[in-house]
Amino acid sequence: MMEKSMKFCFNKKTLLLNITLCFALFAYKSSIYGGNITFGEDDYIIGVEKMPSPVGGIESIMKKIAYPSAAQKNKVEGKVYLLVYVNENGGVDDVKLVKGIGSGCEEEAIEVIKKTKFNPGVNKGINVKTKLSLSIPFKL
Repeated sequence: MMEKSMKFCFNKKTLLLNITLCFALFAYKSSIYGGNITFGEDDYIIGVEKMPSPVGGIESIMKKIAYPSAAQKNKVEGKVYLLVYVNENGGVDDVKLVKGIGSGCEEEAIEVIKKTKFNPGVNKGINVKTKLSLSIPFKL
C-alpha cells in the first residue's frame, strides 16, 4: 500500500516538474518574440498592434467569390476557415485550410484569398509578417 502512494507521489512530482519546464519554455519563447508565442512558422507573428486587413474590406473578398456549381447543386452552405500568411508588403505568402465545407468551396476561398492584397500587419510602427485567421461564408 505504501509503495503505491510513493509511486503516485513520484509521478505527481514528475508531472509538476514537466509543467514547470513547459511554462519556462513558453515564457522564454514569449520574451524572444515580444510577447507573442508562435509555433511553427516563426517568421510570422500571431498577434500584432494592428492586424492585416484586406484592401477594400471583407466586402472586396466576397465580391470575388464565385459560388461553386457543385455547392449550389448540393445546397452546401457554411463557413470555410483559413489561416492566411500575410507578408510585410501586404501580399499573401500562403493559405492553409483549417476547416472546410466541401463541394469546391475550400478551393474557391483559397484561390480568392491568394489573389487578395492586404494592408500589412504593424507592430511597433513596423510592417511585419503576420498570421491571420479568416472565415469565408458561403450562403445561397
